[in-house]
Amino acid sequence: MQQKHIMWFDIIFYVVFPIFIWNMARDYTGDYIAMLISSVPGIIYTVYRFVLLKKVNTFGIYMIATLIIGTVLDLIAGGGLQLLWNNIYYDFVMGAFFILTVIFMRPIWLFFTVDFMELQGGDRQQLKKQFYVRKYLWVFQAITLFFALREFILGFVKIWLVQSYGVEAFDEGIILRQVLSWTMSFIAVVGFIFIAKWLHEDGIDAGEITNSGQDAENEERDGEAEEETPENEREKTSEQRT
Repeated sequence: MQQKHIMWFDIIFYVVFPIFIWNMARDYTGDYIAMLISSVPGIIYTVYRFVLLKKVNTFGIYMIATLIIGTVLDLIAGGGLQLLWNNIYYDFVMGAFFILTVIFMRPIWLFFTVDFMELQGGDRQQLKKQFYVRKYLWVFQAITLFFALREFILGFVKIWLVQSYGVEAFDEGIILRQVLSWTMSFIAVVGFIFIAKWLHEDGIDAGEITNSGQDAENEERDGEAEEETPENEREKTSEQRT
């Protein structure tokens, strides 16, 4: 899936389908069942994106873990209004989780970035070592804190929506989450631009880091080839003597 298409797929599977299903099905199934059905396209899409990663890494585990937890919370809600409140509690828990990763000097967005660059051929250990330099680390901490802020803002606004409109706030909650996600994604991109700039100022080519893992593999293959060459020569010599 190309990066330029991800935004459109997000809109379709996380916004358009859920709102359409919710409004079309609720008169026939009731609010709660309609909410559960409306989440199915997003679940399928998330699993599909996980499969595309072709590797179990921090970001993949995060995607599947949040999907499973969110689905379980929806299923145990038992009613539409309680489902909305469960989502609010979950927003605050996720905000606290992001903050904890910063407190313990393990900002989750640092590991997400390492995952993405590793998929491009980067060396995971070298990337982590470089990004734990102080001036890079604080950018990842700031990005992670912004995502924590997103969860808290989303939670408080949802409280107001639920208290004001009840289950009718379901539509607004979907749209609000997506808008905040795009806003935070923009902030993350700005942070990555600063990181790329600093790498260049430090005389480090991002492509060099990205290709270092592939270079190491090539060197290992070359070494194996060199070790095999003398053995092959001895075999050829013995065959000639025979």
